[in-house]
Amino acid sequence: MLEEVERWLSRRSWSASERPVERILAAKQRTGTTVSVVLPALDEEATVGEIVAAIRRELMTDSVPLVDELVVIDSGSGDRTAEVAAKAGARVVHRDAILPRIPALPGKGEVLWRSLLVTSGDVVCFIDADLKDFDAGFVSGIVGPLLTDPDVDFVKAMYDRPFGAESDSLASGRTPGQGGRVTELVARPLLNLHWPQLAGIVQPLGGEYAARRSLLERLPFPVGYGVELALLVDALHTVGLDALAQVDVGVRKHRHQDGQALGRMAAAIYRTAQLRLSRGHLVRPELTQFERGEHGFVPHTYAVDTEERPPMRDVEEYAVHRAA
Repeated sequence: MLEEVERWLSRRSWSASERPVERILAAKQRTGTTVSVVLPALDEEATVGEIVAAIRRELMTDSVPLVDELVVIDSGSGDRTAEVAAKAGARVVHRDAILPRIPALPGKGEVLWRSLLVTSGDVVCFIDADLKDFDAGFVSGIVGPLLTDPDVDFVKAMYDRPFGAESDSLASGRTPGQGGRVTELVARPLLNLHWPQLAGIVQPLGGEYAARRSLLERLPFPVGYGVELALLVDALHTVGLDALAQVDVGVRKHRHQDGQALGRMAAAIYRTAQLRLSRGHLVRPELTQFERGEHGFVPHTYAVDTEERPPMRDVEEYAVHRAA
């Protein structure tokens, strides 16, 4: 298995610089492939505008028409996320306005699943809306292989993830990577133990990835935090390891969550893996955490995401949308 992973790394891991924009654009024009970029957003007014503006400025111009549509899916923000995104030039769609027949559930995966209904690109690129110091190379980097290599169906971004003061260590030549705490403590062990073919994926839980619509519409989407692991594992079983790739786009800076939020994320990811291993019954889809109160530690119990959306191609409204 190690030899297979090493062979995959040598054939399917690249740097963004290996595909200049000119080469990507030529491939896009030759194949007629269209590209949609989706930003799932919940209370991201501080960062979403800069991301949208960078994509429009660098990848949606007459000279560089790489991205055909840019959509922000607002997941019920209580701040000015929708206003800021629209002002920067994105088309903003509220999660609840998509497929109203099915009441929306909270969670990132829910938004990504619904986004397939309001986009039309042959390639769909997902970018988290909380990125700081955003570089449009994140988009061109992961979209590139899908335009130049017909055998590639799914591309993950890989990057350094500095955490807190670690950001300053980049200048000293060190390579920080402590931002992916759930990745290292939960996702990577699960993948190495149960799906060793995916051991070469550097950022399995990263929110920046692109895929062919023809693949995404065939996959189920967990509604919550487990969506990245699920799509990766299900893509492996659907199209095979050689159709997966990753591209180094440099450094990812974003807002980090607190330890308890990470605990809930870890539980959802473990549950997602469990379902894919056994498709069995969950014994207790809940997680109890503790906070110190006035009279000692107080338990708080949270439901672990247990809902998954079916492959989009099985949804009647999607078939109508695609036919139109």
